[in-house]
Amino acid sequence: MRVVSLVPSLTEAVAVTAPGLLVGATDWCSHPAGLDAVRIGGTKNPDVAAIEALAPDLVVANEEENRAADLAALGAAGLDVLVTEVRSLPQAFAELERVLVDGCGLARPGWLDAAETAWAGVRAGAERRAVVPVWRRPWMVLGRDTFAGDLLARLGVRNLYAGHAERYPRVGIDELNAAGAELVVLPDEPYRFTREDGPEAFPGLPAALVSGRHLTWYGPSLAEAPAVLGAALRISG
Repeated sequence: MRVVSLVPSLTEAVAVTAPGLLVGATDWCSHPAGLDAVRIGGTKNPDVAAIEALAPDLVVANEEENRAADLAALGAAGLDVLVTEVRSLPQAFAELERVLVDGCGLARPGWLDAAETAWAGVRAGAERRAVVPVWRRPWMVLGRDTFAGDLLARLGVRNLYAGHAERYPRVGIDELNAAGAELVVLPDEPYRFTREDGPEAFPGLPAALVSGRHLTWYGPSLAEAPAVLGAALRISG
């Protein structure tokens, strides 16, 4: 098969499972290292003509990361487009099997079994209330019904905006600091929070800087995510 991926995490999942199957990927597809695939633009602005020229048997996409108009254009060009929806860990596991086994015709990979085993062994400690910014200028946080929020909940972190009407609400920094959080979780993507850019906006609040790939990607990184995220969240002061 020839596969084009419009989602970085799915790119990694396909490339790790069946090297050589992937013929096209976005400019944001950074894993695995040394990926040999034609770059076809971004997740929000893929080059439909370039994708069509690659003559893929399957295009894999995601309803949140990719625009409906682009997916419709690919379908109109006669391409087979498999669109995933991932809002929780169980859904991620199911969609990964759908992409790899049903869509690509591959055997279920060992790393997917390892990821399910790793998360089945998670035992969350005492719950901590947190705010989880994903952008600044303006500030945006995790809201309701998000994959990252589900992972954090399994690790004992309660997102204070999980009940918000929006999935990624804009919230002013004063409101965030008054929300009653015990912790601020700062991933390094989509906004790249660092020790010098982020924690200073939350004076007196412990800040956990976490790997965005392990928090938001659904693919091989899920096997090590409980350990990586757990270590980052075990902070003090």
